Amino acid sequence: METGAEITTLKKADYERYLQKGVGYNQYKQQMAEDLAVNADFKIKEYINLNQRRMYRVEKTFEISAQLIEQIKNLKHKTYWLILTEHWCGDASQTLPVFNAIAEMSNGKIEMKLVYRDQNPELMDAYLTNETRSIPKLIQLDEHFNVTAFWGPRPSVAQQLVKQLKSNPATSATYANELHLWYAKDKQQSLESEIAKLIYRANLFCPDCLS
Repeated sequence: METGAEITTLKKADYERYLQKGVGYNQYKQQMAEDLAVNADFKIKEYINLNQRRMYRVEKTFEISAQLIEQIKNLKHKTYWLILTEHWCGDASQTLPVFNAIAEMSNGKIEMKLVYRDQNPELMDAYLTNETRSIPKLIQLDEHFNVTAFWGPRPSVAQQLVKQLKSNPATSATYANELHLWYAKDKQQSLESEIAKLIYRANLFCPDCLS
């Protein structure tokens, strides 16, 4: 997980604007269904259809640990999660339902908004991963739109796995299959651990000191 300050010319007003144009999780799922119905690219339609099923499965099976519930209850400040994503992104389908469940558990302390990578190149290019536009990418902000942490595009263990698979010619073409097997076995536990670190970071900052 990345937690350092980003190197960017984006200002607090820019983040506020992105949050205002972002959509909630349920609206995102509705737009995803509409995209599936009208998208002319058969391959993209396959990805979207598969990702819908993945999201539904995670929604039904993920349970927040008692430890993280307690940490969420003790969150001191209003926190925003601004997430870059796209409907075809497999990693997003495995992680967005978890972020949403935790945001809902927070009773308004965490507000999550989703924005589309390809519609927001300036924001995306401020948060590249090894010079690539990898998603999902979560930017955590305090109530005054100061960046307190960022995360993505996948849990660090999965990121290392993908790096290894892509570097091997025997597995580079089929790395996604191994990646989603890993997600199924991990049951979002690695992600939850990294979300706990995000929330810890949110509590470290004093919004009124930074405003």
